[in-house]
Amino acid sequence: MARTTGSDGEKTEAAVREAAVNLIARLGYEAMSMRQLAAEVGVQAAALYRYFPTKQDLLFTLMREHMEGLLQAWGVARPATADPESRLAAYVENHIAFHIGRRHATHVSNMELRSLSHERLTQILKMRTAYEKELRTILRDGAEAGVFQVDDTGLTAMALIQMMTGVIVWFRPGERLSIAEVTTTYLSMTMRLVGATISHGTARPSGRARDAVVL
Repeated sequence: MARTTGSDGEKTEAAVREAAVNLIARLGYEAMSMRQLAAEVGVQAAALYRYFPTKQDLLFTLMREHMEGLLQAWGVARPATADPESRLAAYVENHIAFHIGRRHATHVSNMELRSLSHERLTQILKMRTAYEKELRTILRDGAEAGVFQVDDTGLTAMALIQMMTGVIVWFRPGERLSIAEVTTTYLSMTMRLVGATISHGTARPSGRARDAVVL
């Protein structure tokens, strides 16, 4: 008999997702088995299928939740101002804080796209495109306003996202740089890349970046 939905079931499902992210990031999707995952969580392998009927369902859920979280975080962080520099600064800050806090999930989302079925890959790519479109819009608005010098909006957006996401490869908490210092440095590089001048207001990360905790 399947377990009824409740707090215990929700806790187990959350534990399955967390363990799956860590195992896939370490071993790779193809190498990780559902039996290994069950052992990591401390449940019978058959219990996993109550939450995720297939291994592919699990991977898709992890990637979808990652993108939904990123889009939601940007929705909260997006400033009301139309000023392109302030919007770009907020985008950089949010992107770095979000991905540093979700290093393993980011690795899985970037490296395991190849493991998704065509239909599910299409869904994830649509979400990624929607997120990247936000940055392209900021860059285009800044170029049209004369505050950015951008020759190719799409290429610049891709370069910035790759640069910012790459923080997860080398950043470790408690070492030389704090999250706030990394954000400030990357913001400075971003503004130089788009030909803008950093103002006092955009050079300092807000409290969210200063207080971010690596999960």
